[in-house]
Amino acid sequence: MLEIVTDPAHGGRWTSLRADGREWLWHRHVPERDKAVPGDAFVDAGGLEECLPTVRGRPDHGDAWSRPWTRDGDTDRVHCDSFTLSRTIRATPDGAEADYTLTAEPGFRFLWAAHALLDLSPDATLHMSRGAATRLFPEAAPLLKEPWPAGAPWIEGAWPTPRGPALDRLGPDDGTAVGAVVDTHLCCVHDGTDRLALSLRMHDQPPAGRPAPGQPVSIALWRNLGGFPQPDPYRSTGVEPMLGRVFDLADAGPEDAAQVPATGRLRWCLTLTTACRCP
Repeated sequence: MLEIVTDPAHGGRWTSLRADGREWLWHRHVPERDKAVPGDAFVDAGGLEECLPTVRGRPDHGDAWSRPWTRDGDTDRVHCDSFTLSRTIRATPDGAEADYTLTAEPGFRFLWAAHALLDLSPDATLHMSRGAATRLFPEAAPLLKEPWPAGAPWIEGAWPTPRGPALDRLGPDDGTAVGAVVDTHLCCVHDGTDRLALSLRMHDQPPAGRPAPGQPVSIALWRNLGGFPQPDPYRSTGVEPMLGRVFDLADAGPEDAAQVPATGRLRWCLTLTTACRCP
């Protein structure tokens, strides 16, 4: 069973994800996080942040993380200028599910990520669909054996070694930080004997089915082994179920962002479980 604690007053942030005595979420003590208001630069305190309508770009990490959410029964809700996001978390026999509903004008394009920073050992491994299309972003350039194409916002390879670097293994700090987006709906994290699986599906789709047409489902990875930020880097690992295929909405092509349908509502489900079924 997973125990989840959230903080509606501070962006709906998930502050604890605990199973069998283990805390999965990484934390960093930053008092400024509790004082953040819309328009502030992102404050990285760890946990799981709700990023919408973008991750990178403007506003940095989106518009929801810095706003107070309201709670009505078991549902949390945040109202932003262009959308309203609601979230209901419920326990399941082997974990938890979070149901989301986004209400906005039809055609509203966005990225959403469950920006989960996990507390993992250097021996941890990440398991996603072998061969899945994986986008690498420019900070990965020092790890490649080839020059980064001039002006390219990303390059593509195959999981787990897109264009060379092995992203499924963490290892000790090496001074690098790499962002990637993997075309899959499921990631299983192994750390010693502990397991955590994170998966994403659009609502009204069978659990094993494909996402609804036009809604890109991905797993974003932030593999920071002491390479970010400068001049005072720290280690953090983000495993982030995502609607979208890029980090910055400004870089999103026609198929790279989610879009609200004619009904004005879009629904999806995030599943977390300790009963890992590796792809």
